[in-house]
Amino acid sequence: MVQATDYIQQLFADRIGGPSFGLKEEIFKFEKIKRAKRAAIKEKPHVPLIDLGVGEPDAMADMRVVEKLYEEAAKPENRFYSDNGIPEFKEAASRYMAEVFGVPDLDPETEINHVIGSKSGLSLLPSAFINPGDITLMPSPCYPVLGTYTKYFGGEVVHLPLLKENGFLPRLDQIDPEVLKKAKMIYLNYPNNPTGAVASKEFFEEVVEFARNNQIIVVHDAAYAALMFDGEKPLSFLSVPGAKEVGVEIHSLSKSFNMTGWRIGFIAGNPKLVKAFQTIKDNSDSGQFIPIQKAASFALAHPEITEQTAKKYSRRHEMLVQVLRGCGFQAEKPKGSFYLYAEAPVGIKEGPSFQTAEDFSQYLIREHLISTVPWDDAGRFIRFSVTFEADTEEEEKQVMREIERRLKRDRFIFSRG
Repeated sequence: MVQATDYIQQLFADRIGGPSFGLKEEIFKFEKIKRAKRAAIKEKPHVPLIDLGVGEPDAMADMRVVEKLYEEAAKPENRFYSDNGIPEFKEAASRYMAEVFGVPDLDPETEINHVIGSKSGLSLLPSAFINPGDITLMPSPCYPVLGTYTKYFGGEVVHLPLLKENGFLPRLDQIDPEVLKKAKMIYLNYPNNPTGAVASKEFFEEVVEFARNNQIIVVHDAAYAALMFDGEKPLSFLSVPGAKEVGVEIHSLSKSFNMTGWRIGFIAGNPKLVKAFQTIKDNSDSGQFIPIQKAASFALAHPEITEQTAKKYSRRHEMLVQVLRGCGFQAEKPKGSFYLYAEAPVGIKEGPSFQTAEDFSQYLIREHLISTVPWDDAGRFIRFSVTFEADTEEEEKQVMREIERRLKRDRFIFSRG
């Protein structure tokens, strides 16, 4: 048995660590947060943890969608593989894109395909395009899956910093021309995780021209695209003239319809890119459960579900901004998503200093049992999420009052000068 274990240790692929796989404990940011939460709860068991770090909806799916799932799951004809998806879902996605985003005439057969959640879609795309030495352009910070799989296939990731002074949009005009020669894909995500920033039509027009001039594929992760407020309308990359010629967009029902664990979404756009995705997917899975696709089709026909959720997030953002500003943070309400991104303090008056946003995040958990997510990729920022647990507006206010009470124990310092 020992000999078997020894030779197996030598066979792990380099992409996951090679012979060193599993021998070194690497504690990543989110694992550090989990450990800190467990320790804080154990030390202060009578103080409830306020989790502002969760990047998932706090509510379950609309009961009509749940009932549709139950109804369709009881039909024997729905028990089979769906492979690359059922026509009903693709047609529902096409109508949804026209109604909500003003993107008409997406062909359900050639320009749309279901994905088993956006994470699955993003992870499969590089295998269709990335050869060793190819480059994927990735914002920093961002959701990393496309970049992870680019590296798995021998490609390289070049990071584009998302800076406050540029509205958390990447500066496409500052990319090294030598990088552009080898770049095949660029990843975008608006409204953005973690910054909460939204893109403008003008920016997407710039992206189309950039992609066309440099022969680059655009992959727009639109997971939060329908969660807009304060007069902002949902904006699709595909609504910009020429976008379908250069890229695809991935939509997820996880955030917009509170269907996180259902694992359903769709890819839409350039038919050649969709065809390549279908080919890879067909060799990777046998499709999402048909009743889930049928329930998702029902959800897509009812965008008012998302509108109600957006109103809740908007209300919570306004309250959180008020609390944070009262504690010295330069907090701005985003125009979309459920994330609020604010610069972390450098210290506390007559207290500890923080070299990084992660230091501050750990302090908040340890001392105040408030969980957030730190980002030190481009500046020192903390991501607050308004998906905390609260069933009523009064409960939301109670959570906010408690956040304020805890934070006001400290006097935060935001400048080293």
